Amino acid sequence: MGSRRVLSLSSTPSLLVILFCFGPFSHINAKVNLTGPSSTPINRDLYHTSHALMEQIKALVHRHPDKLYMETFRSKNKGYHAEMTVVTYCRNRKQIDDKSKYRILLSFGQHGRELITSELALRILSILSKEQSLPNVDPLSLHNLFERLVIKVVPMENMNGRELVEAGDLCERRNGRGVDLNRNWSVDWGKKEKDYDPYEENPGTAPFSEPETQIMRKLCLSFEPHIWINVHSGMEALFMPYDHKNTTPDGLPSYRMKLMLQRLNHLHCKGRCLVGSGGGSVGFVIDWQIYGDGTASAKDCFKMFNPIDQTTFNRVLNDWSAAFIAMFNMSTHQLDELRSNTTGSNLDKFVSIDDYRNGYLMDRRSSYGKKMEVLDLGMQEIRTYFRLFFLSSVLLLLMFCCRISKRIRPIISGMTF
Repeated sequence: MGSRRVLSLSSTPSLLVILFCFGPFSHINAKVNLTGPSSTPINRDLYHTSHALMEQIKALVHRHPDKLYMETFRSKNKGYHAEMTVVTYCRNRKQIDDKSKYRILLSFGQHGRELITSELALRILSILSKEQSLPNVDPLSLHNLFERLVIKVVPMENMNGRELVEAGDLCERRNGRGVDLNRNWSVDWGKKEKDYDPYEENPGTAPFSEPETQIMRKLCLSFEPHIWINVHSGMEALFMPYDHKNTTPDGLPSYRMKLMLQRLNHLHCKGRCLVGSGGGSVGFVIDWQIYGDGTASAKDCFKMFNPIDQTTFNRVLNDWSAAFIAMFNMSTHQLDELRSNTTGSNLDKFVSIDDYRNGYLMDRRSSYGKKMEVLDLGMQEIRTYFRLFFLSSVLLLLMFCCRISKRIRPIISGMTF
């Protein structure tokens, strides 16, 4: 799921990036056998096709132009094209750029086989637009909460991969040309864990080689969210940074986040969810995961990653819609405390999403004076380009010298004669 996403909360109090994964991060996700057919087909009574789901979202946006705004982004690389729809929610669309509001990014459907995640995206948009309600939630408090937020929703990050699943390859998690988008980011790009599966976890030819990750990166850099929730499926867990380490970050923000996860686990997961570092909990990476059928065989991918009956389907959407709203409420209170304890009026003066998503390309120190890990991927690339340039220069020089030598040799022979 998200083994390439890193955040030091102790050094970035302004950026509460939370990776919700409704999906298996290690043993389930990395070891699925893609060669055999899935024994459980897609339940068309429960799940929209990708086209139908996007049409539902488009219609929802059309009915609420005062609150919702939809954009489509396109990118391509070496003949491979991808497009992504992004829906922006703001109680008053004129206030979208209001820096006093907290910005939340929700991304769903990064892996094609995790259909339930995009259904949750539709449910959350319906709640934001008030077409659906949450039981046992005070409408006034919900109104006051939403007034403070700007939320961008990516309902289906991997449309091309989703179409492969709908065509019958129910175990496919990669994009339309066989790259795992969750391994295509720059943090620890190309690193192979002990349970590395080259078929499932192909990282691509280079960091950000895929149009989908290029679009997501640009969206992050332009929006600069305080909270990022990346949604997957495959098991039930509430993971927190770091997702590529076996430990969690130090400091008060990390401690508060863990308390928040424990509370969410109690309220909405009934104590079933794993809580803590993804690496520490499942031996691989960190994220939050909300559904998975551990009894399903490795070849029964639809059942493993998605509810197959109406009761479970509704429970997952209801419970985790409520969990999202609870998390929005708790984290805004934490951000309020950080803001009140921060010199200056704006949290955005801290480390930007650019530093985060680029994989710590610059060395820096946390607010606690602790030196942070440096990712030297950028310098490695520069050194590679320099070596290629140097080698090509040497070859050109040798070719030039050979031609000069051929021209001079007859003259010397003539003079000797």
